[in-house]
Amino acid sequence: MNKNKKIYFASDQHFGAPTRAESLVREKIFILWLDRVKTDAEAIFLLGDLFDFWFEYKTVIPKGFIRVLGKLAEIRDSGIPIYFFIGNHDLWMLDYFETELNIPTYDQPKEFTFNDKTFLIGHGDGLGPGDKGYKRMKRVFTNPFAKWLYKWLHPDIGMSLAQYLSTKNKLISGEEDVKFLGEDKEWLVQYAKRKLEAKHYDFFIFGHRHYPMEIQVGNNSTYINTGDWVNHFTYAVFDGEKMRLEKFKDE
Repeated sequence: MNKNKKIYFASDQHFGAPTRAESLVREKIFILWLDRVKTDAEAIFLLGDLFDFWFEYKTVIPKGFIRVLGKLAEIRDSGIPIYFFIGNHDLWMLDYFETELNIPTYDQPKEFTFNDKTFLIGHGDGLGPGDKGYKRMKRVFTNPFAKWLYKWLHPDIGMSLAQYLSTKNKLISGEEDVKFLGEDKEWLVQYAKRKLEAKHYDFFIFGHRHYPMEIQVGNNSTYINTGDWVNHFTYAVFDGEKMRLEKFKDE
């Protein structure tokens, strides 16, 4: 890392929910954050669910989000790397970010090393023990045949249906996402501890849970959840030596 530079991590903006008007307020706040962090960013990691729904037809993408997409393009064109991890709400993302914005996308956790610190980074859905119902559902939604069938719906129908169902999803409003469940019930904590049995990581950075947390999961190993931009407006930052959670407050 370059001196005086930082790496930023944010997730779960869920733009588009619960209404376009309410989403626009949060979009503008997020853009203010992007403008602020780009001044000293070595890289920016977006850990999924940037949109509450995203589906790419061959020549069509969801309407809206032009401010966010334009800001990401501006930052990327300035030379700052941006990495995107596909979440469960934007799991039908294909190559739009890569071809139009030059932002690589990942659908599985990926290892990175910065200043001799090892990171395992991802969205977090479907990892760890339990949640078997969602894991079965994800296999269906990511099945190529299922996606092929869905794309034959007219975009106005397909996107309206998906947006309606998405806003009803428990991840936006469920009580389980507004409190700490305890280490034994936090399945991403359990996932991190199991990964440490095979290899050491200094940091596990995930989203999905919508609850900001920082937990020691082993000797010199920390699990961090970045929270969300629905209720918490939190993010994580690595200054080259230490990780910390912060809350964005526009002055």
